[in-house]
Amino acid sequence: MVDRHGHFALREAERGTTALRRILIFTHTGRQEAITAALETCALLNSAGAIPVMRRKDQAAMAEAIGAAVPSVQVLGEDCQIEDVDLGVVLGGDGSVLRAAELVRASPMPLVGVNLGHVGFLAEAERSELASTVQALVNETYTVEERMTIEVKVWLDNVCLAETWALNEAAVEKANRERMVEVVIEVDGRPISTFGCDGVVMATPTGSTAYSFSAGGPVVWPDVAALIMVPISAHALFAKPLVISPDSIMAVEMLTRTDAGAVLWCDGRRTIELPPGARVEVTRSDRPVYMARLHTTPFSERLVNKFELPITGWRGPANEESRRPATTALPVIGPGLQSVDPHYRDEPGLPMVGKPESQG
Repeated sequence: MVDRHGHFALREAERGTTALRRILIFTHTGRQEAITAALETCALLNSAGAIPVMRRKDQAAMAEAIGAAVPSVQVLGEDCQIEDVDLGVVLGGDGSVLRAAELVRASPMPLVGVNLGHVGFLAEAERSELASTVQALVNETYTVEERMTIEVKVWLDNVCLAETWALNEAAVEKANRERMVEVVIEVDGRPISTFGCDGVVMATPTGSTAYSFSAGGPVVWPDVAALIMVPISAHALFAKPLVISPDSIMAVEMLTRTDAGAVLWCDGRRTIELPPGARVEVTRSDRPVYMARLHTTPFSERLVNKFELPITGWRGPANEESRRPATTALPVIGPGLQSVDPHYRDEPGLPMVGKPESQG
């Protein structure tokens, strides 16, 4: 039932012991494809007996785009609060998921992404799976996993200038294209190296497939507890990516021997200017972001699918029943020796024998 303001009003019969599930819809209202997907999601949720929820600005933008009110939708902050919402559906790419994470981080509400972008590594489903995704959310046939986030602090002369956070990464970047920045990278209060560079990425396992990946960093499985530090185009002999303990403190300090400016970007959204002498410290946060999982697909398979990695020629692991322990290792060929294939306990084989010396 919709009231005169266009708000979704619960019927008295629906206020019983069994509460209807509220699903918050995040969408990119500047894209027609996203608006169409959001309208379809609202209809699917209503048909399944759930309550679609939207932010006021998203509802207004969609109403303007379609030239009519969005029916049967509760407005967040007016009809319900964030703690009343069970789950968030993000319609878009990874950027949309990062925007949604800003809103839900203060609550235990999980997010599930439906990819409308390109790679969409944070997304759990594709656009063609929207109907089945909504049904799974309503039926609660999903699991929830924690994704590590990081706390980021900016210091100057022992004064904290700013505090923020990131789900993917905190990146220190040069402010001017023509000038690199001079930095010291540090772990647990100990300097590791000094060099000039275009910047340094400090990432979470979730962010290891984002900016860190593009900068040459390693891919880290999301269930691995670790922090990652990746220099960007460093002019140095030792400027390799580092994978360190999640309990460590990573830091990047801007040297004062040049006046080159730098900028701190967190998840490509929140930005802070860094003057010479500024120090950026990154630690593991105790406030994770929760992601809903609809599938049990291993991360390795998702990695292959998302990046379209070539796997032609793979024959799979050996059958456990047909495996036999070898009695010899691969032969090492030395002077006066001949090579034979390794043999097994249940079949005859020739040992490696020395070649007889010729008699003079």
